[in-house]
Amino acid sequence: MAHINIELKDARSFLNVQPESLQSKVNDLHNMIHNKSGKGNDYLGWLDLPYQYDKDEYNRILKAAKKIQKDSQVLVVIGIGGSYLGAKAGLEFLAEPFVKNNLEIIFAGHQMSGHYLSNLLDYLKDKDFSVNVISKSGTTTEPAIAFRILKKALEEKYGVEQAKSRIYATTDAKRGALFTVAKENGYEMFVIPDDVGGRYSVLTAVGLLPLAAANIDTNQILKGAQDAYDRFNHPDLSQNEAYLYAVTRYLLYKQGKKIEMLVGYEPNLLYLNEWWKQLYGESEGKDNKGIFVASAGFSTDLHSLGQYIQEGERHLFETVIQVVNPTKDVFIPEEKNDLDELNYLKGKPLSYVNLQALKGTMMAHKDGLVPNMLLQIPRFDAYTFGYLVYFFEKACALSAYLIDVNPFNQPGVEAYKKNMFALLGKKGYENILK
Repeated sequence: MAHINIELKDARSFLNVQPESLQSKVNDLHNMIHNKSGKGNDYLGWLDLPYQYDKDEYNRILKAAKKIQKDSQVLVVIGIGGSYLGAKAGLEFLAEPFVKNNLEIIFAGHQMSGHYLSNLLDYLKDKDFSVNVISKSGTTTEPAIAFRILKKALEEKYGVEQAKSRIYATTDAKRGALFTVAKENGYEMFVIPDDVGGRYSVLTAVGLLPLAAANIDTNQILKGAQDAYDRFNHPDLSQNEAYLYAVTRYLLYKQGKKIEMLVGYEPNLLYLNEWWKQLYGESEGKDNKGIFVASAGFSTDLHSLGQYIQEGERHLFETVIQVVNPTKDVFIPEEKNDLDELNYLKGKPLSYVNLQALKGTMMAHKDGLVPNMLLQIPRFDAYTFGYLVYFFEKACALSAYLIDVNPFNQPGVEAYKKNMFALLGKKGYENILK
């Protein structure tokens, strides 16, 4: 098993209190998580999901993925927040840049841009496509609008009856608008478990169906999550890297570091960053508490955000992801005239230069009073993705409980919706603007 290694040398030098001093508190919170007795405990279904998943449904997911591959050139995945970010993170994490796959995965319903959706409809006109609509309720505005429009496009292209066989609904097991529509029309249905919130749903049909359709080895994703479950199934900070990460960021927060930046040096990590931001932002940011989560892609963003990180206000820390074993590489050639003065790097792999950039940046930022944590992952593969997902989920639960907030609700998300519905003239919201 190749697990995540966490290097805290730089971060520890900034701490007034070391993580191990909180071991007793971690023991109590670990027991609370596993006894399911804390705030939001009815949404802890993700905790045992690596092993306790519906095996029959999983087999149906694999079968549906094969059908989608056979029927379609494009799968449009409709969802917002946790209903798309996990799958998108996995697809990007495992993508081979510039390699065109037989099935293209496109996302919709994660914003309300008419420009985007109009262009998508034009793109789909001469392509065979299927739709996977993901929504617990079926009434979330962004995906509901996209589904209504794309369902019409399917029906116009294939006819009402044949369109039904190209729609896959991932929704509640018993209730909701999407559940009702799917039942009435005979769409193939997959379940978002009642006790699993959207941002913790990567290892359900929400993430697994799009990933399986993209021909990704979901068995290995689950195996990675299972090994992470086994490793993090105890509170010992000397062995549990997920808890060590959570406690360290908590201590930095208590010392006034209010912003965490998740940093990667590979483009494949960019959407993992986006999924991570939702996971931590929605889980911790409530009751006027919580770390503000941000992200960056280095070395690109060193030429924009780098100045602020080095010399701006000292209220942030960084968590850096290093991919230890890149599977592909290129070597720097020699040039006779050496006008760009790069011959001192001749014959070296680009991964070596990237690693020195990582090390040099961490040194500079430490000198600039920015604490760093380093997460080392072995490689880009399905096993590592599953392991990393569970690592961050388990750490997030502890992180939120350390600041005494419910990790599994998101009451603040509803505020904008009420105003939007009132402005749009939705019945029942007439008095909001008054």
